[in-house]
Amino acid sequence: MTTRSPGGRQGEREALFTPRIGLDESGKGDYFGPLVAAAVAVLNGAVERQLARMGVRDSKRVSDGSCLRLAAELAGMVPHEVVVIGPARYNELYARIRNVNRLLAWAHARALENLLARAPVGLVIADQFASDPHRLAGALMRRGTAVELRQAPRAEADLAVAAASILARARFLEELERLSERVGVKLPKGATHVEPVARELVERGGVELLGSVAKLHFATTGRVAGDAGAPIHHTEEGAG
Repeated sequence: MTTRSPGGRQGEREALFTPRIGLDESGKGDYFGPLVAAAVAVLNGAVERQLARMGVRDSKRVSDGSCLRLAAELAGMVPHEVVVIGPARYNELYARIRNVNRLLAWAHARALENLLARAPVGLVIADQFASDPHRLAGALMRRGTAVELRQAPRAEADLAVAAASILARARFLEELERLSERVGVKLPKGATHVEPVARELVERGGVELLGSVAKLHFATTGRVAGDAGAPIHHTEEGAG
């Protein structure tokens, strides 16, 4: 004889639910703007169902306006942490570390550590952002080392990771707008069609001004700075 969980199918879904934290990032492939990592805790099935009803999904699949709107709703709904590494700080760290994925792993680990202090769960899900799956595991801090970490390509299919994706992208967009206002020019997203703006900034304030709003290790810098003396080591676009 089969005994159903209380509440039928809903009870069965609740029984299968696992509290977890999702990790994701934004800005890694963007020449201008910060690198942002976000962690989101989904602690019960009711919240998970609400995320689905809201249309939460990978931020790459929603418009900027929808991303900002969803992020505003999520901010008051789920425990979360966001870590922002602004361009100037990013360039300082990259000059020492020389690897984007190490920087990203640290940002994820910091966001996770902060969130686990308020939302202790046993499972963390992250996109496999590096070819070396041990990169993030090796960066985990005290609380992070005590949880189960699952990494997989396209992890944004999980609603916790998708919510982190939305929060990270929204913060990236907000910071990019703030930086645009600071330098008086609209900073484009992505890594293509960025050279005209980058050249204008170099002409106005040299590599120092460019480095206050851009990730200097992109090959774009070498093309626009010429002999300006950028203290960088060029890599492929967006690579680490």
